[in-house]
Amino acid sequence: MLFNSYEFIFLFLPVSFFIYFYLNKKRLVEAGKGFLVFSSLFFYSWWNIIYLPLILASMLFNYIVGRQFSKDLLNKNRYFKKTVLITGVIVNLALLGYFKYADFFISNVNYVLHTDIPLLHLALPLAISFFTFQQIAYLVDSYRGETKEYDFLNYAVFVAFFPQLIAGPIVHHKEMMPQFDNMRNKVINYHNIALGLFIFSIGLFKKVIIADTFAIWATQGFDVAQKLNFIEAWITSLSYTFQLYFDFSGYTDMAIGAALLFNIKLPINFNSPYKSLSIQDFWRRWHMTLSRFLKDYVYIPLGGNRKGEVRTYTNLFLTFLLGGIWHGAGWTFVLWGALHGIALILHRAWNQLGFKMNMILAWFITFNFVNIGWVFFRATKFDDAIKVLRGMFGLDAIVLPNPLASKLAFLKHYGIEFGSFINAINGDIYTLLWVMAGFMMILMFKNSVELSKDFTVNRKYFLFTVCVFFGTVAYIGKVSEFLYFNF
Repeated sequence: MLFNSYEFIFLFLPVSFFIYFYLNKKRLVEAGKGFLVFSSLFFYSWWNIIYLPLILASMLFNYIVGRQFSKDLLNKNRYFKKTVLITGVIVNLALLGYFKYADFFISNVNYVLHTDIPLLHLALPLAISFFTFQQIAYLVDSYRGETKEYDFLNYAVFVAFFPQLIAGPIVHHKEMMPQFDNMRNKVINYHNIALGLFIFSIGLFKKVIIADTFAIWATQGFDVAQKLNFIEAWITSLSYTFQLYFDFSGYTDMAIGAALLFNIKLPINFNSPYKSLSIQDFWRRWHMTLSRFLKDYVYIPLGGNRKGEVRTYTNLFLTFLLGGIWHGAGWTFVLWGALHGIALILHRAWNQLGFKMNMILAWFITFNFVNIGWVFFRATKFDDAIKVLRGMFGLDAIVLPNPLASKLAFLKHYGIEFGSFINAINGDIYTLLWVMAGFMMILMFKNSVELSKDFTVNRKYFLFTVCVFFGTVAYIGKVSEFLYFNF
């Protein structure tokens, strides 16, 4: 079930809200919690019920393993305790690897060894990357003694809570479990409802109006066009850069807004990442809960920055290489992760040498590196990435609009052509205006986090929310999944 669907907005969400709080009003707290788990699993099963047993088995396995760390017998034997943790993590990664990377592994074996092993063609279970990471974090925290003893119903709410189940934010038990146990959160909070609907409406607008508009030109450029000129290639890459941000941050806003209706506060996941002045700053602002996971459960366990510069650089590279692999089963994702790892190494070395950079130049370099990196992230194969990059660097033609031919005719001597300059992506003058608007929105407007801090319950915000919500709902048409559902 999609957040940007009539079924979710007008049926699932309000029905879940009213039944949950009705049960709590009748002091049926455990029943209310059970209903929240049931409705979340119904939400998960909407796409394909065949994978419901998978998430249930995953939750039960990790709950049982996590409970073992609270037992005295296990704590007295450090070797056995560590073995239990390693086993738990391996099982989680094996499950993820089987569904997400089996065909990728087989394809590469066939290529290298010239074999013909048949592919499994497994459908990727929805949200497996997110609930796997979330539960690995739970196991590690349980091993460290940082969790309390919960019953299975509480654990199921933590894992399956529908606003964050499908694509995050990746949450920690310590920031979620106390909220579900807080009796004040069992009562309807009208301020949270108003704020939740405000944030949800902003996210819905980002997804339906902005992201889905940029998706048209990104899809045409990456998947349809055979060749791209200079302007077409840049519009293609920028369209995906804007689409990905407004799509994923829009989903996060809707998740945060929906959770607030139930008095649950999810962590911030985006903070104007395209305003970043360095690649390190970018990762502090983009998919912040993933960055937190990679830092706490990959980078620091590898040694972090505690074992010398060479080891620090190695840890940075490996962390982001693994981050790239987590995003998808393909060499384009591996390269994307490697590029970001190298960029972070260069950034750290630059700072160690004490160099400084002009803010505008720093933003320009950071944004364009991220933009070029997204080309590999989006491309389904290297040929598509090379096609876009060739166009971006002017290797396949530079074409300017016909009206400029008379004034800039001298440019023809330098190989520049005049004619239909954005036909390959089905663009028009509005395409250019949308790209300009995209830059304005990412650089000049307040983000949803900043807007929510200014929020008060008054007529102005009420009218804004109503106009944005119903204005966007009117444009909901064909099914348009969120990009991160594929990861």
